[in-house]
Amino acid sequence: MTLAQHAFERLQGWPDLSAGPASCGTGRALCSVRDEIIHFHSDRDVDLHLTHRAIQRFQYDLGGSTAIRLVPGSRWVTVHLDCDADVDLLLSLVSIALKAHQSRATAGPPVGCNFHRVTVLPRATAGEA
Repeated sequence: MTLAQHAFERLQGWPDLSAGPASCGTGRALCSVRDEIIHFHSDRDVDLHLTHRAIQRFQYDLGGSTAIRLVPGSRWVTVHLDCDADVDLLLSLVSIALKAHQSRATAGPPVGCNFHRVTVLPRATAGEA
């Protein structure tokens, strides 16, 4: 079982999430009543839909993680799953995303995820010349 499959199975059991196709057309999504929260694009890469406010609040923490990729102006963060700790990080961020979306006044129009906007290099080669 891949790390993404493991994360999907764990999250699919959460009562606030339901499974469906990703609106970007690639992979599966888990959705809250109001919004798509997470897209599973591959065995290792997922996009997580946070609010602008949540990204601002956790920007330095997110930017300091080797598992997270931020795209300027996007309300989605890409999480690259290399180990079990990355899955645990993802689950924590999904909890933050659910809370952020519940406290948002209204659901806005769907926004595109980061699929094809982020290139994730394996950690073994990242930073090598």
